[in-house]
Amino acid sequence: MSTRQVSDRNDPVIESRDQLVAPMIAGEKPRERWRIGTEHEKLVFDRADHHAPSYDEPGGIRDLLMALKDFGWSEVEEGGHVIALSGSDGAVSLEPAGQLELSGAPLDNLHQTCAETSRHLDQVKAIGARTGKGFLGLGMWPDKRREDLPIMPKGRYAIMLRHMPRVGTMGLDMMLRTCTIQVNLDYGSEADMVQKFRTSLALQPLATALFANSPFTEGKPNGFLSCRSHIWSDTDPARTGMLPFVFEDGFGYDRYVEYMLDVPMYFVFRDGKYIDAAGQSFRDFLKGQLPALPGEFPTETDWQDHMSTAFPEVRLKSFLEMRGADGGPWNRICALPALWVGLLYDQGALDAAWDLVKDWDMAGREALRSAVPKLGLDAPLPGGGTLRDIAAEVLAIARSGLNARARLNGAGDNESGFLAPLDEIVASGKVPAQRLLDKFNGEWGGDLSRVYEEEM
Repeated sequence: MSTRQVSDRNDPVIESRDQLVAPMIAGEKPRERWRIGTEHEKLVFDRADHHAPSYDEPGGIRDLLMALKDFGWSEVEEGGHVIALSGSDGAVSLEPAGQLELSGAPLDNLHQTCAETSRHLDQVKAIGARTGKGFLGLGMWPDKRREDLPIMPKGRYAIMLRHMPRVGTMGLDMMLRTCTIQVNLDYGSEADMVQKFRTSLALQPLATALFANSPFTEGKPNGFLSCRSHIWSDTDPARTGMLPFVFEDGFGYDRYVEYMLDVPMYFVFRDGKYIDAAGQSFRDFLKGQLPALPGEFPTETDWQDHMSTAFPEVRLKSFLEMRGADGGPWNRICALPALWVGLLYDQGALDAAWDLVKDWDMAGREALRSAVPKLGLDAPLPGGGTLRDIAAEVLAIARSGLNARARLNGAGDNESGFLAPLDEIVASGKVPAQRLLDKFNGEWGGDLSRVYEEEM
């Protein structure tokens, strides 16, 4: 989630509708400037007893952040606490219960993405060895209760933690117990954004299935392959889901602005502090009638903050963010951007992917999204068949897109090799969660602590 540092007193006040659409228009870039931004979270645990370390304890989350400064990262503070780091590889930040996230820099190709991921891996391994901490690549804590988990000292999280139980039953689980891999991608025009948004939103359940990796809750199987994905189904219906309007005639920037204006607010950031505006209306803010700040009007940065508080399966800001995948071990992190770059960054591949899904109706898309957390690749498609029936074809389309991009490394390899972990999943017919369940019921003998040794 976003980390604010300071309030800009010169930030323009919003006086026209054009300013609400402006961030999305500003995201338009020519193809040669399209970039790849990859975000991945991991669960931090103490190697001695597997507890989730608090912020302040010796060797805890604050000490991990401070140790990363040895690799050239710079501190980002909020309220006297170091809550993030910035550097040439993007930002290292904290999720609400101390999940450690790398929000990578915008990069030209997947070879650079994987080099960035490897650098981050080397760094956290080094500080983990120094502090006795490990890092777990799963979509959800396999054994922790909410009350077992610490809370990080970030103002927006305190507001969200208070608000979540008012609007859903699983919002606190989303904040405290889950991890994800996400990919941020560019578009060239409004029409290009629309085609990419529709295609990626329709196919997001396939990414959820291929990366499903959260089958345990509080020490036992939970009945899901991606419990992380299921948790989103009752987190906050006003800011989550499959966004049916994206598939309606006339969809574009202006319609997304209308959606965001209907999403209730969380906060306003002023003078280094988060002011609680949870449940209040940005439309009222535009009229100077926000209860949290009566008489004040929003700035352009307030709007950008607000755009970061919607959590649909695909999110639009000044780029498109793919949000469907569980967190996973290092060998799968590069596979998610490979999938989406292959599908969305070559026009031939994008057209072929859209042809696969364009005739699905909205009821079918919603049913697929609802089924995939439990069924994975066996989730039924609109019109018949299952995700398993199209998975290999989608990967083939992605591979064709990566081949067409022809971004080569020093050895002359293009980016298509990064799809290999997904090819293996489709060929085997087993998503990562099913492999974990096989181990749990087999070689682990029901001892879930083994996951800490094998899924890093």
